[in-house]
Amino acid sequence: MSTVDPSTCKVALLAGGRSGEREISLLSAEGAKAALQEAGFEVVQLDPAVRDDLKALIDGDFDVAFLCTHGRYGEDGALQGFLELIDMPYTCPGVLASAMAMDKDKAKLVYRNAGIPTPVSVTLVEGDDYDLDEIMAVTGERVIVKAANEGSTIGIFRATGRDELKNAIEKAFSFDAEILVERFIEGREYTVAVIGNNDARPLPVIEIIPASGFYDYEAKYAPGGSKHVCPAEISDEDAQEMQRLALCAHKALGCVGVSRTDFIKDERGGCFALETNTIPGMTKTSLLPETARVSGMPFSELCTYLIECAFEAKKL
Repeated sequence: MSTVDPSTCKVALLAGGRSGEREISLLSAEGAKAALQEAGFEVVQLDPAVRDDLKALIDGDFDVAFLCTHGRYGEDGALQGFLELIDMPYTCPGVLASAMAMDKDKAKLVYRNAGIPTPVSVTLVEGDDYDLDEIMAVTGERVIVKAANEGSTIGIFRATGRDELKNAIEKAFSFDAEILVERFIEGREYTVAVIGNNDARPLPVIEIIPASGFYDYEAKYAPGGSKHVCPAEISDEDAQEMQRLALCAHKALGCVGVSRTDFIKDERGGCFALETNTIPGMTKTSLLPETARVSGMPFSELCTYLIECAFEAKKL
């Protein structure tokens, strides 16, 4: 991979946007901006939700866009398509990979086709009829109900039995017109980041231990909301299997640059992929910078590498 000279590279740091993850996006940008400046890049932060900032992105003399846009319109392929139209290299996966990973139903289809285990689920579309008993016949009584196109555990609910399931479905539909009812798997939660393009490689496995017992929005972003163990205290065999599955998901979805796949490991040792993030967080409590640091890659070096991947992906 060709190297980048930070002193001659002007970066448009994109953050904010219109999704429910706007505030987390801005926090990610704080971390990424400091790391990029430490590496020697000229950085200008722009907000895709602001028309003048989009105009500045088009008219400015930027060399590359560094994405810290989480959620809808930033992580789902929409912004990536805009950047393709203006012919600007950008970090993280492209249009199709971003769209498929963001849509949990489509990502599960990709997982299954690639032989990646994932919890059984039923997809519901708002306005269509559904039968609670038929759903539970597939998923069991204990389920997780998820908005199909939200991230950061937005629009996700636990339910047990018909009454709770009905209530969770109604709540999830307030976040998205398509939702998943997924079998609840009791187990421990892990995540594996993958970096690179054709030479993609997995980073060390992280175990996530939520303080509340459930890895929700608060557990993800509040200080002390969860404990991260990196590298995870698991056998080499288990770690290598999770890394293999994360790399498989990265490639099956067509990701470049970076991805991070979340897993749950049940009491019998089964490992199931839950979802793949194409723009992992860059906050002080985020997982990608942590696992990169454990692998020997400081934050500033990680950000530089992602920019190198962006330029290389433009040529692929």
